[in-house]
Amino acid sequence: MQIELEKVSKSWGDVCAVDQVSFTAKAGELLVVLGPSGCGKSTILRLIAGLESISTGTIRIAGNDVTGLPPAKRNISMVFQSYALFPHLNVAENIVFGLKVRKLQPVERRRRLDRAVELLGLQGLLQRKPAELSGGQRQRVALGRAIVSEAPVCLMDEPLSNLDAKLRHEMRREIRTLQQRLGITMVYVTHDQVEAMTMADKIVLLDAGHIEQFAPPDELYARPATIFSAGFIGTPPMNLLPLDDSEAARYAGSHPINGSAKGPLDGLVLGVRPEKISLADSGLPAEVLSLEYLGADSLIACRVGHHEWIVRQSGKIKLSADARIHLTWPAAETHWFEAKTGKRREI
Repeated sequence: MQIELEKVSKSWGDVCAVDQVSFTAKAGELLVVLGPSGCGKSTILRLIAGLESISTGTIRIAGNDVTGLPPAKRNISMVFQSYALFPHLNVAENIVFGLKVRKLQPVERRRRLDRAVELLGLQGLLQRKPAELSGGQRQRVALGRAIVSEAPVCLMDEPLSNLDAKLRHEMRREIRTLQQRLGITMVYVTHDQVEAMTMADKIVLLDAGHIEQFAPPDELYARPATIFSAGFIGTPPMNLLPLDDSEAARYAGSHPINGSAKGPLDGLVLGVRPEKISLADSGLPAEVLSLEYLGADSLIACRVGHHEWIVRQSGKIKLSADARIHLTWPAAETHWFEAKTGKRREI
């Protein structure tokens, strides 16, 4: 079931939380809304769910305008960050609670419960209360409640933020597998780029209530549309070097900056990802600030002009602080942005 947002805005007084947002989640797609805290991503989810009224714009589900409909009539399910489980009910009762409210027959409730239990591996937990469950088990119960609704659309608001790193890794795979197996459309909100990059078919990257980029994960990484996108995606994020800075501009004659650009460089920002950079005998001069060994690779923090860059190298690198090094990278790995607008420039 397809979800469409067309020029959707939400304001509280003079504060605009969502600004003219438009995107489409195709049927059966997992779309991730990604961005820093306070960018409006959870507000967008609540607007889709009908938990907040929009200020302007239109929301369509399966081609039908649902902008003015209450949540109960939108045929969606939702999983909250806090799980929203009833502490006095056991697992089975929590999962089928919504079905009882809707007055579904006991036989149908049992059928749906059995299916969810099998999908999520909840056998043996049905009589436990939420306080007796681990964080991952609670999350599975919350997912079970969404599954038994049999809604074709599922909205998920930071569902893994309360879990430790190992559980987040496991649940990422489980949620993605479940979404594909059920064939549902899922809109998933997170501030975690790892979740976004590993789970999404498409990513809506938000900043300050507006869309910075809407693209598949590989495009977001390989062709960031703005300086914000370049700096938000990637671990570590893309290195940036403004070339309207007088000291930085004098490096423009060094390989590979000059070789990747055609035309004047003034007013542009150069970008290159840390993992694309190599150490060389000649190239962009830099001064080593610190070195971090991570096992599989090393992160070299260095000063380029007035700016700090990070270089990722495989294995263990032996360099001392204050060492002078030279950086190089393939010309095709250079990204250019306009300093004034922050937008990508093809050169």
